[in-house]
Amino acid sequence: MPIAPHQSHLLIIQDDKGRHEISLEGPKYTIGRDPSCEIRLVSQFVSRRHATLVQLPNDDGTYSYRIVDGIPAGKPSSNGILINGRKLRAHNLQHEDRVVFGPKVSATYLLLKRDEVNTAPLDEFDITLIGPNMIGDPEE
Repeated sequence: MPIAPHQSHLLIIQDDKGRHEISLEGPKYTIGRDPSCEIRLVSQFVSRRHATLVQLPNDDGTYSYRIVDGIPAGKPSSNGILINGRKLRAHNLQHEDRVVFGPKVSATYLLLKRDEVNTAPLDEFDITLIGPNMIGDPEE
């Protein structure tokens, strides 16, 4: 019985504290230097609530993420966000998109996919590479 394709969403953060990976699974993340943000960025050049990630459902049962400058229903961040070198207010993230929040503060979005995996039980015709005639006499 096959299972649906699997996907993993990762955000690779680079800030004043170094490089770290965040696995994205939740419906919404706030990004900024405020300690209450789910994704905290360590830099004086980042707004307290610099951006928001929102999970969007896809038709095939998977999901994707949209990044929005600032808070979706509120004001944008002071410096905005650059996505792949362009200043945008919002963007549906694609594999390897690079988001710049400020000097030396960035994130790379990765969408890792695995194709369907067949989980059917083995049948009597499965081939094995080890047979009884391959076992030698232990005294030899």
